[in-house]
Amino acid sequence: MTQSTVPAATADARVPSKLPKWLVDGGPFVALIAMIVVFTAANPTFLSPGNVGILLSQLAIPLVIATGLTFVILLGGIDLSIEGVMATSSLLFVLTAANDRNDLSLGLLAAVLGIAAGSLFGLANGVLNVRFGIPSFMVTLGMGAVGIGVATVLFGGRSPRLLDPGLKAIGTGNTLGVANIFLVALAVLILGYLVQRFTRLGRYGYVIGGDEAVAKLSGVSVARYKIGAFVVGGTTSGIAGVLVATQLGVGSPVIGEGFLFTSITAVVLGGTLLTGGRGGVLRSLVGVAIIVALSNGLILMGVNSYVQIAVQGVVIIAAVVVTGWRLRTRVRVIK
Repeated sequence: MTQSTVPAATADARVPSKLPKWLVDGGPFVALIAMIVVFTAANPTFLSPGNVGILLSQLAIPLVIATGLTFVILLGGIDLSIEGVMATSSLLFVLTAANDRNDLSLGLLAAVLGIAAGSLFGLANGVLNVRFGIPSFMVTLGMGAVGIGVATVLFGGRSPRLLDPGLKAIGTGNTLGVANIFLVALAVLILGYLVQRFTRLGRYGYVIGGDEAVAKLSGVSVARYKIGAFVVGGTTSGIAGVLVATQLGVGSPVIGEGFLFTSITAVVLGGTLLTGGRGGVLRSLVGVAIIVALSNGLILMGVNSYVQIAVQGVVIIAAVVVTGWRLRTRVRVIK
């Protein structure tokens, strides 16, 4: 009996993915719809106008962060500075708006300053990563600590309260029955989609994330676009810090706690690969919606908080397996 002469790569290529393309690409959206159906059947309150309004408000901040974070992850990078950036941005914003700690009252300019602080953190992340060759997870983790440190100094032992009613209305008011904070998040998402779809920064993100070496050989200015992606990520973290401050009415060093994990999870759940090259901000929207709907639905069903964490963990692992399966198959074929 003669042995098969089929090359290993060819034989591997014939192995079916086992997971159909529609499941990998459209699975998160299908999972979201299924989740809505299940939770609505278990408790009709889930889709009541009041609860939908709560869902939209809960979705706003993670969506803003995930939109910017998607640009970074598409390049194969990561941004762990989110919580520190949010802390600094929130305090700088509140301390330059009407507050109970000083006589400053810069109005909307205060929000611009808070957001600009996030952009500067993003710029620092990008420059340190690209120009000095420091891995993104190390750079952003360090810059996150810097952000917490700066915020603690600005904090001064007491949370400054935001007194400007117009700015507070951004986080607590609504327009035509829709929370203002969600409308801001929606605007950020639309802008992020337009940048990703119609600008070089967005289009080249896929190329660089897919294969950085090939992108360089093709004449793409990799360094410039990677720095640009980190600036986008820092800017959205700054926006998130300002929005949470308008929602809570204070600036605080701990204002961003919990958003890092939620945002990264949302991007992965939506189908953006942690290795880069595939994904997008609309996918991240689906990922955020899954997390928010899951948490809200489990609460309405009276599920224990510890069980909720376990369920969310299972969902995250399943999402990573599904979104990474085709990459795993491709790597096996190359070998």
